[in-house]
Amino acid sequence: MTVEDYKEGQVLLIDKPLEWSSFQVVNKVRWLIRKQFNLKKIKVGHAGTLDPLATGLLILCTGKFTKKIETFQAQEKEYTGTFTLGATTPSYDLETEIDNTFDISGITSEMIHKTTQQFMGDIQQQPPVFSALKKDGKRLYEFARQGKEVDIPTRTIHISDFEITRIELPEIDFRVTCSKGTYIRSLAHDFGKALNNGAHLSALRRTKIGDFDVKDAVTIETFEKTIKTS
Repeated sequence: MTVEDYKEGQVLLIDKPLEWSSFQVVNKVRWLIRKQFNLKKIKVGHAGTLDPLATGLLILCTGKFTKKIETFQAQEKEYTGTFTLGATTPSYDLETEIDNTFDISGITSEMIHKTTQQFMGDIQQQPPVFSALKKDGKRLYEFARQGKEVDIPTRTIHISDFEITRIELPEIDFRVTCSKGTYIRSLAHDFGKALNNGAHLSALRRTKIGDFDVKDAVTIETFEKTIKTS
């Protein structure tokens, strides 16, 4: 691929590694393109953040294609991952320590499968307080880290598919297809509450965004090798 290709616009599918922020991936790809073609600057942006503790599909747009980012962000997304029952965390995932534990001995597979039905279609969801959403000009996670309580309004999201693929308590594997703005961490938390128990998200992978599939994505290492041979 030539420097003009990147300037005119490319859609790059990256398989985000664990513990990298989406911003780090963008920075790395931008740096690699600039270094390879001796550029002072090149536009690179991503179409939808993935938390550092998640892996999977990250769509990057370069050059003029950065104008397409909002279109990609609006598309339906598919995730796979693991809920861990019997314990909650303030961040609803593994970013923070367990704050409450629950007895899961009475939970059956039938109860788990039945509970997914409560989360189908249009539902109200409250974003986690440990998120980058803004309130009064500050990120929510800033309030959370200061131990301040914040009133977070619910939002309407849509879940078109939600299936349980493995049950080995306390772990539950799932696959979910959902609208823009859905927090899978909140889904984990709410799923635990619906079982009169507790749960948090212990693994997450984004597998699809619209028609784009993580099977067609490359690792950062592969992208680096590829660009060096262009």
